[in-house]
Amino acid sequence: MKNFAAIDFETANNERTSVCSVGVVIVREGEFVDSFYSLIQPEPNYYLFWNTMVHGITQADTEDAPVFPYVWEKIEPLIEGLPLVAHNSPFDEGCLKAVMRCYQMDYPDYQFYCTYRASRRHFGHQLPNHQLHTVAAACGYDLINHHNALADAEACAWIAREIL
Repeated sequence: MKNFAAIDFETANNERTSVCSVGVVIVREGEFVDSFYSLIQPEPNYYLFWNTMVHGITQADTEDAPVFPYVWEKIEPLIEGLPLVAHNSPFDEGCLKAVMRCYQMDYPDYQFYCTYRASRRHFGHQLPNHQLHTVAAACGYDLINHHNALADAEACAWIAREIL
């Protein structure tokens, strides 16, 4: 793939609507040309201990963050006309659909590709697992800040560029 947007969401709790951060990386003609990151006030607005343990984001971090529709206003023009790529895309696509439904926004039927599935096809049993950091390393990318939405989107973009 030469033109796409890699996207990653982190959630505050078990609800798909509870996106608390988003990272997007824009790739055109195989080059990383733009990126976007934002904290988001989750809906519902509470954090589970385990979610915070994974990504480190707390309620205090998103207290003054914008709600999703305001963040999406900035993302939408960046990704216009591009397919979306995510590692384990059913999760990220599910979050996007759920939060758009929550805020009564129209979902424009984005085309999603999954680097997790692509990794299973491409690498098969060559890797011990197909987790984002493992696949990124196999593709030559050192994922330093795993579970930061922008870092994960960058890793996903790197993988997509290599194996999709």
